[in-house]
Formats: sequence, C-alpha cells, structure tokens
Amino acid sequence: MTQSDRIYLDSNATTRPLPEVVEEVARHLRETYANPGSRHEEGRRARQALEAARESIASILGAEPEEVIFTSGGTESTNLALFGAAIGDPGIILLTAGEHPATKETCLALERRGWELRELAVDRNGLLVQNQYDGLPWEQIKLATVILAHNETGIIQDVRPLAERCQQANVFFHVDAVQAAGKIPVDFHASGATSMAIGAHKFHGPRGIGALLLRKGTKLSPFLFGGHQESGRRPGTECVALACGMARALEIWHHEQERRQQALTAMRDRLQQGLREACDPVVVIGEHAPRLPNTLNIAFPGLDSEALLVALDLEGIACSVGSTCASGASQPPPVLVAMGYGEEVYRSVLRFSLSIENTPSEIDEAIRRISAVVARMRSTH
Repeated sequence: MTQSDRIYLDSNATTRPLPEVVEEVARHLRETYANPGSRHEEGRRARQALEAARESIASILGAEPEEVIFTSGGTESTNLALFGAAIGDPGIILLTAGEHPATKETCLALERRGWELRELAVDRNGLLVQNQYDGLPWEQIKLATVILAHNETGIIQDVRPLAERCQQANVFFHVDAVQAAGKIPVDFHASGATSMAIGAHKFHGPRGIGALLLRKGTKLSPFLFGGHQESGRRPGTECVALACGMARALEIWHHEQERRQQALTAMRDRLQQGLREACDPVVVIGEHAPRLPNTLNIAFPGLDSEALLVALDLEGIACSVGSTCASGASQPPPVLVAMGYGEEVYRSVLRFSLSIENTPSEIDEAIRRISAVVARMRSTH
C-alpha cells in the first residue's frame, strides 16, 4: 500500500504543519536568526518577531502578552506550572483520574515529595461532578489541575465552577488545554485558571514549541536555571522561528475556526454513524457530552484494541488506542474506568482523531476498511 492510499486519523497525537506554517518557520530561520537577547540590530529584529508572536497568541487565547511563557510544548508547560507552584509545605493536589500522563506523572512525582493526591469524580459522561466541591478540605488544598479537552475521549470540561472555588480558597488552578487550543475557542482569563498549557503541534504548528499562560502577578518558581529569558521563568535562548510558526498556525485556525469546526464535526459524525451502522455493536464514549469536533473514541466489544490497531494499520488506517504518551501501557485507560466502563469496552476501544486535511471521501473509505476488518476479526472469534 502506497503512502497516498493511507488515511491518517491520529491527529490528537500530532498534526502535519500547514504549508504556510512551514514557510513561516523557514523564513524566520533565514531572516531572524539572531539571538533575541542580543543588543544589536539583528537581535532587535529577532526580539520584535518573538514579541509579535507572543502578542498574537495572547490575543487569540484571551491572555495578556506578558502572561505567555514560551516552552518546548505541553509537557514542559504542565511540569513548569505544577512544580513551579508546589512551593512551601506540601498539601493536597486535586486532579481527575483521566489526566494526561504529563500531568499524572508530575503529580506522582510530587506525591513522592509528600504531596497528597485527591481524585475528582466524573460521571458516566466523563464530566466533573459539580456537587462534590462542597465536601472537599479546601484549607488543605494547594493545587488543582484539570484537562480541558480530553486527549482520548475528546470530552470537554466546564472548568469555571472549579476555578471559582479555587479562587475563593486561593488555590493554584492549572488547566491542560493542549488538545483544546486550535480546535475550540479558548479564553484564558474567562476560564478562571491560574495557568494553562498549550502545544503547537496539536493544531498544525511546529513540534518543539508550546506555551504556559500564567496569570499576571502569580508566583512561580522555575525548575530550570540559567539566563533571564521569559521573565526568568524559562531560561534558554528562545527559538524565534518556532514561536512564529506557532503563532501563524493559531492565526490561521482563528480565521477559519467556524468553518473548521463545522467541517470536522460533520466528518466525525459521519464516521461515527457509519461505524455504528456497519460494525454494530459499538460503544461511543462521551456521546452525550460536549466533545472536540475532531475526536471519536469508540469501542468494538468482543475485539482486542491492540490487535485491531495492527490490523487497521495494515489496511492503511492510522489511529490510536488512546494517548500516544501512554502507548504500550498495559493498564486499562483510567478515564474509562472512572466513567464506569468495564473490560469489554476499555479493552476494545480505539481513538480516531481527524484534521482539516481529511476529506469526506476519506471518511467513507475509512468506514469501508474499518468495517471490513472488524467483520473479519469478529468472524474468527
């Protein structure tokens, strides 16, 4: 099977940079190559480009430019936020069972340093149970972290009620918006979050660049040491080209967001309905919850997701069994267990995540190939 025959449905793992983004990065590698900290004309041009990118990203995401800290991506942003906020005596950290490994592993590292982890309950739809907040020991809670749009299920949380409680109790509230930014509207200030992580490669930007949005006036201790860059919070020479590439990708999404969301939702629903009709029985995860327009998390009871993944790859379908950062893990997906699903579902679930580069005809061909593989595998059971 040739590369042109393959269908890429794993865009929550990463996306291909848009041609305009590739050109933007290449242009800045050629033209603004100087160190933005240098005090000469070339350095000033690089600084101007970097700050223009910062201003553009802040404007689109509802932040102030000085609240944008450039990092290498979502994982570093979340590490910087949680380790940076975990100062003083240990306390309680609130999180959901389905946090991304970048968050969960950071919290486990803090647990080894004496912090206590407290998981927030979600309902069958994967949404936070809002009436649980009254019973929490707020006087002992120092940190809270929630994923805004889930990388596996696509379920979108309303974080504002928890943000309000955190503000009342003076709790640092971090939001993982890596899968949300560049797919749905994100407003940092309106969310009520103290900090927010984003990563460019999830919305057709370059890999190796992201940002931490940090509310103005918030105390944060750096965990890297060196120069004064990024207001002393993230030392190291900034990559102007990648920052400008991220800004360009976000600008393109911002200009096209309504059309993109409509197109992605239509294709996601087309895939969902086609698989439901052709592969019954199936279980659509989070079907009755707000979801990312590009994400379909669907189970094929009776089949093994790993075997199905391999079979689909041989048929030219690229998809995932869940978070790429947790690929190879033998444990059941914590998010599905927290939602109350049993082994028949979580052992047979796949994630299909679309992008604007997919087409309706590709979706129809994907339905044909997936349904043929599912039928063949079920016939041998």
